[in-house]
Amino acid sequence: MKAMFIVYNQAYNEEVIDLLVAHGQRGFTRWENVEGKGGFNGFPRFGNHAWPELNHALLVMAEDDKVAPLLADLEKKDKEAPDLGLRAFVWGIESSY
Repeated sequence: MKAMFIVYNQAYNEEVIDLLVAHGQRGFTRWENVEGKGGFNGFPRFGNHAWPELNHALLVMAEDDKVAPLLADLEKKDKEAPDLGLRAFVWGIESSY
């Protein structure tokens, strides 16, 4: 099992959720109104007058064999829409109940 942490522009929430569903991923936890600034070429998203946009963040637990295809489609979506500002990180899960 793997944990995927996915951060993206809130305007793309429906598209990102649709992508999870298309990969058969039902469960996730979502945080709204997440502030941050990308480390590469992203714009700040602070929800203020200067930088009004915000992010959403998802924590997704997925079976090992589902992670690579989902990650590839997330990367493809990000390249198609650079303002999406999507980043995804994957960790191994040692145990769960």
